Amino acid sequence: MSYLLCFISKTLNLNPKIPITPKPPLLSTTFTSQFSTSFLITKTPKQFKQKNPKKPSARTTPIQHTSTQNPNFESILHKDANFRFLIRSKTFLSTQPDRVLRLDDAGKLYREMGFPRGRKVSLSLQRHPAIFATYRHCDNKMWVGFTDFMEGLLDEERKIMDEMEADRVYKVRKLLMMSKDKRIALNKIYHCRLLFGIPDDFRDRVAKYPDYFRVVVDSDKRRVLELVKWDTALVVSALEKEFLVNEDRVKKAFKFPVKYGKDLGLEYNERKKLNLLNTLPLVSPYSDGWKFDLWSLDAEKYRVGIIHEFLNLTLEKRASIHHIVEFKEEFSLTRQTYQMLNKQPQTFYLAGTEMNWVVFLKDGYDENGVLIDKDPQVVFNEKLFKYAQMKEDELGLAGMNLSGD
Repeated sequence: MSYLLCFISKTLNLNPKIPITPKPPLLSTTFTSQFSTSFLITKTPKQFKQKNPKKPSARTTPIQHTSTQNPNFESILHKDANFRFLIRSKTFLSTQPDRVLRLDDAGKLYREMGFPRGRKVSLSLQRHPAIFATYRHCDNKMWVGFTDFMEGLLDEERKIMDEMEADRVYKVRKLLMMSKDKRIALNKIYHCRLLFGIPDDFRDRVAKYPDYFRVVVDSDKRRVLELVKWDTALVVSALEKEFLVNEDRVKKAFKFPVKYGKDLGLEYNERKKLNLLNTLPLVSPYSDGWKFDLWSLDAEKYRVGIIHEFLNLTLEKRASIHHIVEFKEEFSLTRQTYQMLNKQPQTFYLAGTEMNWVVFLKDGYDENGVLIDKDPQVVFNEKLFKYAQMKEDELGLAGMNLSGD
């Protein structure tokens, strides 16, 4: 019992002679001194915050610096943008039954028709009253089709397609001869048909040329166009033909400089001769250049020659990167196509934006940016663009001019 009382007295400190030492108070997170600065603004207000600059978008950033831009070529792309709706709508509407389409359905096909997403298609149609017409059908629905004036233009274009069929067959044969396996999927040719002036029904027309083409189905169940016969008369490239006429001009077309140390002390003429030895001979685009080591000099010469010949076969001596990439496998192209073409500014000009750029063959244009040799299809397109900008009160005069042609 005495032991229990002793323990309680020690625990409760019942002996007054022993002072009780107070424990230090716990620090509270809510403690505020008399010098607190909590009333001051410690965060920068939103209106004074420095906004982080937006990163430049590849969709809008020009591929050429302003100091090196060619206004003639850039204006051509600007013109293409203005007539994007006209070209896409004309192409898509021509494939529809009776060349008509319900206006409600057309409003959903902004990619196929080429108008901005979220906009009314009727606004774009109103810009070309000589080309497109809207009317109310017996089903009480609004439909869109071509005007009678435009129907006459389409008949004229069909005649051009028929007259130029032999030339289009020639172009496709050369494309097949340039390809690695002498075969190209028909859907790729169809997708790039406007580049070469190939008619919409070319997939049906190839049956008329069994000595040139053969349609087969590959392992992916795609219809593929194969070359039947190799023609030695077609293996001469446009660059080789030019070499026979103007040798000096062809020597300056491409440049593959030699890397050397400064301690050699070469003069300008010596460097020029050395670079020329490295540049020539060029590699024919109709050779088996795809067998070269991928990053060798000869392989780069081969790919440059491929692009040069490809552009020569186009109607307007130009093509977008999306069309070129379409034949990436067939022409053994790499991801370094931009860098490769950018090293040859004397022959190619790159225009547009980093995401959607176009390569021009500079020899195909004069100093004012005008196409030198115009295909009949190009002449027709220019006339179509002129009529597309006419107002309703000018349609009568346009009809007289069309009948006069």
